[in-house]
Amino acid sequence: MVTDVDARTDAVSPYPLPQSTNKIGSEAGDAVCNKASMKTAMQYSCNNVFLDAASKLGQEKMRETAEKFGFNEDVYSDDFGDLLATKSLYPEDLDKPGTALTGMGQGSLTSTPMQMALVTAGIANDGKVMQPYVVDEVKGPDLDTLEKTEPAVMSEAVSAETAQKVQEMMEFTAKEGSARRAQIDGITVGGKTGTAQRGVDVNDEVPYGWFVSYGKKDDGSSVAVAVFIDPTDMDISREDISGGGLGAPIAKSVMKAVLKS
Repeated sequence: MVTDVDARTDAVSPYPLPQSTNKIGSEAGDAVCNKASMKTAMQYSCNNVFLDAASKLGQEKMRETAEKFGFNEDVYSDDFGDLLATKSLYPEDLDKPGTALTGMGQGSLTSTPMQMALVTAGIANDGKVMQPYVVDEVKGPDLDTLEKTEPAVMSEAVSAETAQKVQEMMEFTAKEGSARRAQIDGITVGGKTGTAQRGVDVNDEVPYGWFVSYGKKDDGSSVAVAVFIDPTDMDISREDISGGGLGAPIAKSVMKAVLKS
């Protein structure tokens, strides 16, 4: 649907939710987000552009792609035990407003940090999502290798061309947008911030903060990170909860530890 990430869209801000009198704005403001391009929407987290894109794609295509990334499946299994992340869900039979809300990660959509790490790694890996595992190898008392896990592709979620467009936007967001605090000298970083409400009847509480990112070195080594902030026991105001403010520095530290070790 999007062939040029720099082209302006027709998504107005605030965005009128389909079949509803509700209008949804963005913290960056209407002046920045009104009919913004997809790249600008990524840069400033303009909800209207993502709401509009999900609404136009429709629930079937949205769910189909989400499932290619691992939603609605038990994907975190391990041959050496029974490790399993809670299943992330893209619901069936969503109405039009519910479908639009999933475009900005809200509504009935649920996800774990493991799932978002898979999504981010898949984008960084040109659309190929790898099967996650914990144990790299098992060694005997004499240190001989008894078993070794071989990397395996779980799915090709999107084409390399599509993944590279998303990489372009995420890397621009890390350079010029809300993910700037994740930048690392000498490493190509892509990032995206997020904020998620807690659910029905509890949205008066402070929301969760999210941040996903990847880092790549010229030698081909790379890492993907998903950071989830639960501020329940933190003495912090709603205005200070943001993935870019709280999550990006954590992601930066993890990426540096992996890629510069």
